[in-house]
Amino acid sequence: IMATRWGLCGAGKISHDFSVAMKTLPPGDHQIAVIAARSLERAKEFAKKHGIPKAYGSYEELAKDPDIDVVYVGVLHTEHWRVGLLFLNAGKNVLCEKPFAMNARQVKELVAAAKKNNVFLMEAIWSRCFPVYSEVRRLLTEAAVGEVKLVKAYFGSPQLHIPRSVKKELGGGALLDIGVYCLQFILMVFNGERPKSIQATGVLLDSGLVDESVVVVMKFSGNRIAFCSFSIATRLPNDAIIAGTEGSIQVFGPMHCPTTLVVNNKETEYPLPEPSLSLNFTNSTGLRYEAEEVRQCLLKGLKQSPQMPLAHSVLLTEIMDEIRRQVGVVFNQDRH
Repeated sequence: IMATRWGLCGAGKISHDFSVAMKTLPPGDHQIAVIAARSLERAKEFAKKHGIPKAYGSYEELAKDPDIDVVYVGVLHTEHWRVGLLFLNAGKNVLCEKPFAMNARQVKELVAAAKKNNVFLMEAIWSRCFPVYSEVRRLLTEAAVGEVKLVKAYFGSPQLHIPRSVKKELGGGALLDIGVYCLQFILMVFNGERPKSIQATGVLLDSGLVDESVVVVMKFSGNRIAFCSFSIATRLPNDAIIAGTEGSIQVFGPMHCPTTLVVNNKETEYPLPEPSLSLNFTNSTGLRYEAEEVRQCLLKGLKQSPQMPLAHSVLLTEIMDEIRRQVGVVFNQDRH
């Protein structure tokens, strides 16, 4: 079996970390063949740093490249929809960074384009591919903590100094950047079920345009409840807890890329490989798991990942749209 040939779209921080994570996988399985950026200079610089053979100064060139198995989209939130459609309509398999797009309408358009072109599409919720998450799913299937009654998730990270996090035109706010991780965890525990009710309250930045801190309470069928809180103004415990009638599961922080799981007070470690270059984000070598998940899906001829099905991505975005509606965040993309 040939190595999966990757094209990277975007030469930013997350693409850097993704490339470093790829080096922890067998080169016979994965190969980054191309990097495309908006400027050829940036692409070449990135290619040199990561030993990538080819560099393009436009995304269109990457879309036309016949030698690529899958494109990793690591551009700004606001560009995911446009760039995602470019690759899907060019017949490319796509792994697109979260959030998939700015709202549910855009996400549904991406999903429709993938179906129409008969290609693989996955939202890069890398958390879902971590060993800790696989173990959580296994425990839930076995009802290891009895009947789940309550799920809690926290994610707070001081990011007010980062333009991408605070500017509306860059798709800023706590919800899209980090809240998405709390919500996807809850959806995973409740198996992609639509909540019966969603109550959200939050505070906006002084600019009044994007959310700074938000609390969400959701009720699910069978009297089950979920609570999450996220903020770009402060650090939170960043852990997640599943409380059942016969025990509890705790995912230690960082819950979005965890290496420690505690089940009924028994702790297990799932260490990550060491990076060969310094990373921009916590535990980024764990991006290797979603890369390998994509490879396995492609080998099986799947068009979506069972770990992060497209239906989960659609529901996740619909929930985020509703939270934004309640908190009062409107993006330009909502007005079309």
